[in-house]
Order: sequence, then structure tokens, then C-alpha cells
Amino acid sequence: MVTVGALVGIGLVALGLVLTPGPNMVYLVSRSVTQGRRAGLVSLLGVAVGFLVYLTAAVAGIATVFVLVPPLYTAVKLAGAAYLLWLAWRTLRPGGSSAFTPTPLPPDRPRRLFTMGLVTNLLNPKIAILYVSLLPQFVEPARGQVAVQSLLLGLTQIAVALTVNGLIVLTAGTVSTFLSSRPDWARAQRYVMGGVLAGLAVRIAADRSRAAVAMP
Repeated sequence: MVTVGALVGIGLVALGLVLTPGPNMVYLVSRSVTQGRRAGLVSLLGVAVGFLVYLTAAVAGIATVFVLVPPLYTAVKLAGAAYLLWLAWRTLRPGGSSAFTPTPLPPDRPRRLFTMGLVTNLLNPKIAILYVSLLPQFVEPARGQVAVQSLLLGLTQIAVALTVNGLIVLTAGTVSTFLSSRPDWARAQRYVMGGVLAGLAVRIAADRSRAAVAMP
């Protein structure tokens, strides 16, 4: 039903997105560095639930409105591409900072950590772009069971995102210390991240495919 190529493709897209600096990475790194790994993992649990909310909406047919109103779909894609370009510029501009430069955060209780992780992910434009603009590109209606395809592809993305984010949480303090003492490495990390963001933005803006409806 879902080809290996589609699973590998969405996995690579998910990897590229999770490795680029954005709200999730910045929050998880800052929380892990300032309050410890346990706080980072609780926050990551909230992020995971946010992914499941988006996936449920996608499987339920979130793309239907974009099929019915193609100009709206185009507008969302272009807005997403513009947002990714802005992130790329913020990362690459002179004086830009690495995502592993933590932002001081006050200690929070587990319930608030979970809630903040959930809200951060739900309001993360990169994730909205992924489920609205990128995921449908790997769905092949001719193979049938579009909803099941969307589910499998979405679960693949979530598995990649949680694995990488989990590693980021566990190593955030070490990586932050390493980069802060090696400005050349920090600069290289920024350039790689910025380049990936810019590449994703160009791909989204240049794509001419239409939205696919997740129907059984």
C-alpha cells in the first residue's frame, strides 16, 4: 500500500525538519539545559501528543478544504515557504545564534512542562507545513486507502522526530557546552541548518502538486 520509497522519503523530510532550528528544538534544548533531562523528556512527551493531534487531523481529512479551495492551498504553501526562508535567514545572518544556545527558562512543574511542549508543537509552523504541504506529496491515491497511507507515513515521521528529539534532549547540555567553546563548529552547524531550511522552502514554493484527500 505504502511504498518503501514513500516511507524513506517522508523519513528523510522528517529528519531534515527535526534537525533544523525551530520552536520545538529551541524549547527542548533550553528546557533540558536549564532544568535537566527529565524536564526535557516530559516536555518531549507533550511534543509527541502534538504530533498525534496533527496526524489525527490529517487522517480525518484535513486536506479536504484545500482540495475544494486550491488557491487557499497555494497560499498556505507559499506562506510556509516564506516562514522557512525567514528561519533560514535568522540562522544564517551575521550574528545569528545556534539553536543550541539555550534561552534561560524558570523551573516548571511536570504538568506545565507537558503543556508547554504540546502548545509549542501545535503552534509550530514547520509541523503545520509538514502535514498540510509535504505529507500529501507522498500519498498515492491510486494505491487506495489514502487514510491508511497517511497514518503510516505520519507514524514514520513521528518516530523519526521523537528519536532525534530524544537524542537532542539527552545530549543538549553536552552539545551546548561543546559548541559554546568552539565557535567554528557552531558557525558550521548554523550554516548546515540554514541551508536545509532554505532548500525545504524552495521545494515547497516550487511544488505544483495539489492536496490529496485522506479518504478510506
